[in-house]
Amino acid sequence: MIIKTIKVMLPLLVVFVSNVGAIEAVSTDQNYFSGQKPNLIIILTDDQGYKDVGFNGSTDIKTPNIDIIAKEGTRFTNGYVSYPVCGPSRAGLLTGRYQDRFGFTSNPTMDPTIAQNGIPTTEKNIAEILKPAGYTSAIIGKWHMGTHPDLRPNKRGFDYFYGFLSGGHQYFPEDLTLNDLADVKYKYDWYRTRLLRNEQRVDTDEYLTDELSHEAVEFIKRESDKPFFLYVAYNAPHTPLQASKKYLDRFPNIKDKKRRTYAAMISAVDDGVGDILATLKAQGIDDNTLVVFLSDNGGARNNASDNGELRGHKNDLFEGGVRVPFAMRWPNKIPAGVDYDQAVSSLDILATIVEQAEVDISKNKPLDGVDLLPFLTNEKSGIPHDILFWRHLKAKSHAVRRGTDKLVQVKKETMMFDLDEDRQESKNIAEQQIENKAAMQKSYQVWQSELQDPAFPYLGSWKKNRPKSQGKNKDTKRIKVKQND
Repeated sequence: MIIKTIKVMLPLLVVFVSNVGAIEAVSTDQNYFSGQKPNLIIILTDDQGYKDVGFNGSTDIKTPNIDIIAKEGTRFTNGYVSYPVCGPSRAGLLTGRYQDRFGFTSNPTMDPTIAQNGIPTTEKNIAEILKPAGYTSAIIGKWHMGTHPDLRPNKRGFDYFYGFLSGGHQYFPEDLTLNDLADVKYKYDWYRTRLLRNEQRVDTDEYLTDELSHEAVEFIKRESDKPFFLYVAYNAPHTPLQASKKYLDRFPNIKDKKRRTYAAMISAVDDGVGDILATLKAQGIDDNTLVVFLSDNGGARNNASDNGELRGHKNDLFEGGVRVPFAMRWPNKIPAGVDYDQAVSSLDILATIVEQAEVDISKNKPLDGVDLLPFLTNEKSGIPHDILFWRHLKAKSHAVRRGTDKLVQVKKETMMFDLDEDRQESKNIAEQQIENKAAMQKSYQVWQSELQDPAFPYLGSWKKNRPKSQGKNKDTKRIKVKQND
């Protein structure tokens, strides 16, 4: 490290002598090499299919910028989220804890009068944990972690918020006609609220994904001289399927209209990822920034996504619902161009950054995730997780993965699969695995005893359905989604 410092600083000192304007550049590098804590960027997509990135084999949707994260970092071939639907999955990611530990068992109600209708104030999210260590944090995009005034981003450790509170949103600015949640009369009309900059409503003039990407870039530029956490929470490619002509024109060979629009939405995200990565290099902080890319759950049935050979979709505990495209990049820290095949979880992201940034969390609630770096660099042998759990109360379903064995119970049916031989989960071997099945069920029961019941009303419990007589309304047609979205 000393040698590297000398190599970089000497040229800068030469420039300084001839150009006083280089003072800022020297100062920036001095901050970096004096041990500035690493930055963290989480780029999260919404309902993206496992196969819908180049690094997982997509042929019809090109994602060259997203692929850089895997090419110059590590791809997790067995990367999981903690729930197969947006809200609970994001709650697990942000807290590093199984969300059922605090009753976040479904997408929460949008009713802003319900206290604790998201991540409760008894839990800390990434921004709250990193703030005492000197981090500045921002969320750009989808919040979905509570609409009550006490639970909104600026009250939960985030210094900057640009986006929307709901679980989905309209993509074109002309459709954002509601000023606040108080204007919502029917379910899912919250998709039409104007965007928020912190607590102020703002007007926009861009396609939503582009708007969010530009805000992410501007945040990086503003905060590049100090440690930051940036959570880029895209809602693409979540329904409604909407894309601008710029992106649709990239896919003339995709004849299926839904698939073409979906591809265009992914391509817009890819452009944003490219801008983010380019900005890190331009600001000279690329080597000190951990970038993680993943989807919040598997591809949905209604958005033309492709989970490849994986069984199931969003809302399922089969692989297609919880195994997601997942990659992590940190130059000179994380091995490049490597596939890591052991099971990892979105719960591990927080555990990784607090360990690498040496943040003291001894007084916080214990995390369920683990620091992945020692496993990726072979400093630590073994596997990150002996066992992973999932619980889906509304579907009366649960799942357990231990090693390559996976148990899935849907209502009264119990299934067992060997994912090493059968990642499609097509051969139920429960009858040949009686003892193993019993042991995994017992482990689940112990884990379940630590969980809480639902802490808030579910998403579809607030507001009535729009009358059928208004069903042909343009905005209604665009907003039509299932309650579990």
